[in-house]
Amino acid sequence: MNILGIESSCDETSVAIISNEYLTANLISSQDFHSKYGGVVPELSSRAHLQIVIPLVKDALKKSGLNLNDIDVICSTAGPGLIGALLVGLTFAKGLSFSLKKPFVAVNHIEGHLYSGFLMEDKPEFPFLGIVVSGGHTLLLLVESFTKIKKLGSTVDDAAGEAFDKVAKMLGLGYPGGPNIQKAAAEGNPEKIKFPIAELKEPYNFSFSGLKTSVLRYIQNNFDGSKNIPEQDLNDIAASFQNAVVRALSRNTVRALNNFEVNSISLAGGVAANKAIQEEMTKVAAKFNKKIVIPRAEFCGDNAAMIAFRGLKLFEAGYTSNLSYSPFPGLSKKHFV
Repeated sequence: MNILGIESSCDETSVAIISNEYLTANLISSQDFHSKYGGVVPELSSRAHLQIVIPLVKDALKKSGLNLNDIDVICSTAGPGLIGALLVGLTFAKGLSFSLKKPFVAVNHIEGHLYSGFLMEDKPEFPFLGIVVSGGHTLLLLVESFTKIKKLGSTVDDAAGEAFDKVAKMLGLGYPGGPNIQKAAAEGNPEKIKFPIAELKEPYNFSFSGLKTSVLRYIQNNFDGSKNIPEQDLNDIAASFQNAVVRALSRNTVRALNNFEVNSISLAGGVAANKAIQEEMTKVAAKFNKKIVIPRAEFCGDNAAMIAFRGLKLFEAGYTSNLSYSPFPGLSKKHFV
């Protein structure tokens, strides 16, 4: 069984092949040019996907020692994400499916992240608590199987990744914000400033908008713009902000572990590459005597390996998609209960 996966939801174009359950190729082309605009420009993203998707498919096939006719199932991200970017990968995948007369599976991008821990040698064990922390989503999920997911909580406003990007912009650290905040925070005092974390009626929900505003007000009240923040103060702000995000994620995770019986924890998504978040979640897992699985950096960010794996498991469960399938901007509810 040879599975071809395509990912084009935002600013990475990726193509992966899983052959007989082994990942034989996972090629990722990142659109670094967005940094000069301070964020992703959707139109430019779509054009970049168009230019690189075919060369990536050819390279992935070559690396895997396969021809196009050897592919048995074709998968692509169908959402959530930027509509124009999604259309590139989705339309290309549907075209391949039609021309090769092979099954097509549309994949939920968040479900791809959720199950990305299964790309590691030490895999999550069902049922597991899934924590998806990405640029557009922050979710706490109870995962009972490959087709049964219960949403416990989500962000009610900004996702953690969005907050990182916006605070980085306030501090003049540039885009993408996550790695830059982490680098600055490494030289700062995380206890210097007591930034608040939101208390919500729903115990497993998150909110980072107020935290972002608190950082803005602190900068406005103590400094005259980002260019006038002394380096050590900037590092302290970054560290204290990051600490607040970590505390918010940790608090809700502990609440869930106190109320649901799980065999493991899986931390996934682009922001899951943050070292402070990884360290805190590892401590939480140890406290509850649970195994924690955190994908390698290659599988934390947007990648087609997770799309191919998710597509494989859906196909094995009897799911396929018709060629009229349209991209969706929000979170699909097909497998959520």
